[in-house]
Amino acid sequence: MKVLSKNFEDSRGYILDILYSQNFNHATIIYSKKGSIRGNHYHKKTTQITFVLSGEVKYYYKLKNKKTTSEKLVTNSFLITKPLEIHAYKFIKNTKMLILSKGLRGGKDYEKDTFRKKII
Repeated sequence: MKVLSKNFEDSRGYILDILYSQNFNHATIIYSKKGSIRGNHYHKKTTQITFVLSGEVKYYYKLKNKKTTSEKLVTNSFLITKPLEIHAYKFIKNTKMLILSKGLRGGKDYEKDTFRKKII
C-alpha cells in the first residue's frame, strides 16, 4: 500500500497522479457502506489496482498456503492486487474506491476471472 502525495498545488487546487505509464482495460467506481464486506475472491489472470477516493477500508489478502494479512487503506492510498492473490475489503467508513483492472474484470466479463474464496 502506498499513500500518494500531490504532484502540484497552487491557489486553484492540486494535481495528484494516480498512475503513470500504465495500461488497463477497465475502470470502476465502487461505493461501500461502513461495515460491509466485498471481495473474498481471487483472479487467475487479472491484476487489480485499488485507489481510495474517500473513506477507510481494511484490505485483507492472502497468497496460497500463506497467512492472511491486512492493511488499512485511507484516502489517496492505492495498492496493486496481483493474479492469484485472494483479497477482501471490510469498510471502516463509507468509502468510495476507483478500481482499475488489467484483464477481464468489467462489464459482461466481470465474473469471467473471479473465483470465490472466503478469507474474512
